[in-house]
Amino acid sequence: MFFRREDINAGVEECRATPGAVLLDVREADEFRSGHIPGAVNLPLSRIEQAKLEKNVPIFVYCLRGTRSRQAVSRLVRMGCTKVKSIGGIARYKGELER
Repeated sequence: MFFRREDINAGVEECRATPGAVLLDVREADEFRSGHIPGAVNLPLSRIEQAKLEKNVPIFVYCLRGTRSRQAVSRLVRMGCTKVKSIGGIARYKGELER
């Protein structure tokens, strides 16, 4: 079986088209400050279990390359979140970044 890489650009479009969706950046705060997708909320993977999140809100998760976003999705599902999706890594994002 081959691993299929997420398309962050398509994921951001899907997030923006989904009413009430949250774009979640799970990189550390210094990484987030160095450049993030406009409208993203920063919640580092290292603190994700401490967050109080709405369980039925659509959450689109990204990181630098996709590894932490997939880990975050697993943790969020264990926390009871029902609409979470990893969209990959910002390293492949083609849009403008906010600093």
